[in-house]
Amino acid sequence: MNKLFRSRTDSKLTGLCGGLAEWLGLNATMIRLLVIIAALCSFGTVVLIYMIGCLLVPKAPQSHYDFTPPFHQ
Repeated sequence: MNKLFRSRTDSKLTGLCGGLAEWLGLNATMIRLLVIIAALCSFGTVVLIYMIGCLLVPKAPQSHYDFTPPFHQ
C-alpha cells in the first residue's frame, strides 16, 4: 500500500491535490476541480480541511534521480 505524500512534481499550491491524485491513481485536475466545487458548496469547511491536510500530510521525499544533469559541450 502506498503512503500519502504531498507531491513535489505536480504542485500548484501545496501539492496536496497532486499527492492525492497520485495516491488514488486519478487525474490531478479532476481532484482540484472537486476540491474547488466542494469548497464553494461547503461554505469554507473544505478549505479548513485542506489546510489541516497540508499540515498533516508530509512532502514527498526528494529523490536523487529527479535532477537533470547540466549540459556540457
